[in-house]
Amino acid sequence: MVTLDDYNGQTPAWCPGCGNYAILKAFKEAFVEMGIEPHQLTIVSGIGQASKFPHYVRCNTFNGLHGRALPVATGLKLSNHEMLVVAVAGDGDCYGEGGNHLIHAIRRNIDVKLFVHDNQIYGLTKGQASPTSMEGMVTKNQPFGTISAQLNPMAMAVALDCSFVARGYAGDHDHLKFLIKEAIHHKGFSFVDILQPCVTFNRVNTYAWYSERVYHIDASYDATNRILAFQKALEWGEKIPIGIIYKNDRATFEEKIPVIKDRPLVKQKISFEELKKSIQKTLEEYY
Repeated sequence: MVTLDDYNGQTPAWCPGCGNYAILKAFKEAFVEMGIEPHQLTIVSGIGQASKFPHYVRCNTFNGLHGRALPVATGLKLSNHEMLVVAVAGDGDCYGEGGNHLIHAIRRNIDVKLFVHDNQIYGLTKGQASPTSMEGMVTKNQPFGTISAQLNPMAMAVALDCSFVARGYAGDHDHLKFLIKEAIHHKGFSFVDILQPCVTFNRVNTYAWYSERVYHIDASYDATNRILAFQKALEWGEKIPIGIIYKNDRATFEEKIPVIKDRPLVKQKISFEELKKSIQKTLEEYY
């Protein structure tokens, strides 16, 4: 039987009080409660404080380039779609450098689970504004206030018809763990934005600030209604909804690829003779 100790990786090096600790705890507990063994899981990340996550979890891991977690996760899933593939990123990593990859992962509906640690600041590079920093926010690099409009990742995901869209909060442990489980159970691309206070560089969006604003989406809410979902996704400011904002049921990217329909690519036999013939034929045709 899998235990929390089975998932213990390196000792985290985040700042004391960082919301990442709460996210890490919720993840480990969710995996254990779902009976997922470390060898059944691969976590992929890019660069950033959030992207240190794979170092602190004992499982299959890949720590790649800034903003490039989703291309790697997509390749892994297509190679072995029986593997649970989780992508972890920060708001700068995913919405800034990796914004283009997010759009196309949503469009393809690859069965990857994306969790974005959204602290509304660049933590690793010491505090400049990120795409989700609120307009007017003063940072080291924006001494006169952030002039770019704040990105709304939830509204963007609903507009793109993402198959699972949710927002969690690092300060609400049980609810976050619930969302992690729901995202993993969902068939298709699951996108969870996690509000995560940065106690060092973001003195605006603190635990106290969020506690006054976040509220659970009511149980009567219909998450399959896209119009209602878009309206809910637009809520920000005095009230911030957390929970499952939108979900739908549509075919995944890998289900549409005939060559991996019957078995994962990694379990298929490789014929080097056929490969040599194919290469030779290509050389003859083009040279």
